[in-house]
Amino acid sequence: MMETNRILLRPWNEGDAEALFKYASDPEIGPRAGWPPHKSYAESLQIIRTIFSGEGMWAVIWKETGEPIGCVGYLPASTSNLKIAETECEVGYWIARPYWGKGICTEAMKLVIDYCINVKGFTTLWGDYFLDNPSSGRVMEKCGFIDTGKETLCTSLAVGSDRPVKVMKLCRNG
Repeated sequence: MMETNRILLRPWNEGDAEALFKYASDPEIGPRAGWPPHKSYAESLQIIRTIFSGEGMWAVIWKETGEPIGCVGYLPASTSNLKIAETECEVGYWIARPYWGKGICTEAMKLVIDYCINVKGFTTLWGDYFLDNPSSGRVMEKCGFIDTGKETLCTSLAVGSDRPVKVMKLCRNG
């Protein structure tokens, strides 16, 4: 578990499915992150059991309510959307719309960056965002990521595989 004054990062559990469905069914959330809006509680539960149960995925808990309001984590090279080395990872995140603009993604990402570098020992962290979602890029910039000047397609995404993403990176030693 990792935490700040406002948020807690912890593994997802099946009891989070209702909150996940409430926020992940919002049509403004998933497509910005490369996945379709959830269509049912059962789908959200299945996502928790499969995708969110893997190593490096955390529920972002808003301490004030104890409710999961988003997801943050990393993908190792073997499951990354980018072609990266085994000593590197790709980070990603999403936050429920009522919590946009409050610095929560930045707070959560800083915890994940610390974990990826100091616990997992990754040398470089990669991130990408759709060009029409510049606020995601600002989160990465606030966390020290730099623009690589590269754009690519993430062909494995369920939504947006045909839309370019801007590639950002953060190196352990600056």
